[in-house]
Amino acid sequence: MIRYTLRRLMLLIITLWLLSILAFSLNYLFPGDPLTNMTGVRTSDPLLYEQLQQARGFDHSIVLQYTNYFSHIISGDWGQSLVTQRPVFEDMQVFFVATLELSLLAMSVAFLAGVPLGVLAAVRQRKLSDRIIMGVSLSSYSIPVFWLAQLFILLFAVKLNWLPITGQINPLYNIDNRTGSILLDIWFSDTDYKLAALRDAAQHLVLPVAVLAIMPLTMLVRITRTATLEVLQQNYIRAARARGLSEPHLLWKHALPNAMQPVVLQLGLQFSILITNTIITEAIFNWPGIGSWLIKGIYERDYPVIQGTLLTLAGLILLVNVLVELYHAWRYPQVRKELYAEH
Repeated sequence: MIRYTLRRLMLLIITLWLLSILAFSLNYLFPGDPLTNMTGVRTSDPLLYEQLQQARGFDHSIVLQYTNYFSHIISGDWGQSLVTQRPVFEDMQVFFVATLELSLLAMSVAFLAGVPLGVLAAVRQRKLSDRIIMGVSLSSYSIPVFWLAQLFILLFAVKLNWLPITGQINPLYNIDNRTGSILLDIWFSDTDYKLAALRDAAQHLVLPVAVLAIMPLTMLVRITRTATLEVLQQNYIRAARARGLSEPHLLWKHALPNAMQPVVLQLGLQFSILITNTIITEAIFNWPGIGSWLIKGIYERDYPVIQGTLLTLAGLILLVNVLVELYHAWRYPQVRKELYAEH
């Protein structure tokens, strides 16, 4: 396990290093001055601009420029926004937590609903419930996220008036945005209407979480169903059934733990897809996260913001995939044995 962990961590470090080279190259690919694209400091301030040229090594080779850029990235100096003139790294922390809150809630809903539905479809194979689950799953997966969001807004917010459309909470509650997570901000606030604020924040979360959870949920349903059917056809399951074990005990104690192996492996991929859809969802529901910040930065040509958001999103996806692979290898030792041809 140690050798497998070190190998995965080394690949993660190399990938992040290559990602930093790509982000550094964007400063020269974007239109305008590379130093301004990197730091957000405009040429209208000659003294500061000259100081940054020396600090960033722009009077030396490209290798030294990248070395200085990488050291600033590691130290948390990601430049400042061309629009707001605020440090990108400080704003990034708040937007990142808001995106993480939305993504984790959506992934939790997808997992907690997708796995039981997949197991139910496998147990009820070729019956009405199986056909309904798989039919709805396939139909939901075929709907684009931006169109599904519009349908949910039209139905639940406009027609039925059950849920709010945009934002994290009603501004009347006057909750300070300290961490980026609206639930944590409410919990640690000193407002007299904490329960009402939590209820309002939960209502604001329903639509974006539901939209984000649909695609990974449908994929987990199909993967769980296929994996469960394969496990139920194994000889040890038939032998356990012949010994008189009850079907619930057979399913939950023997079949499901083994069927979860391909499901766990797919969690990293599904989270990557979810993060991609988060960019669209946050823009539609005006959720103050990295996705909406990235789109705003693209519209405003705020290059330091674009670089920071791309680095953060790509790094998050890579980290989650590595963590899922490490958990998968720890939980299922045969994965390591197959990788290193051990017996």
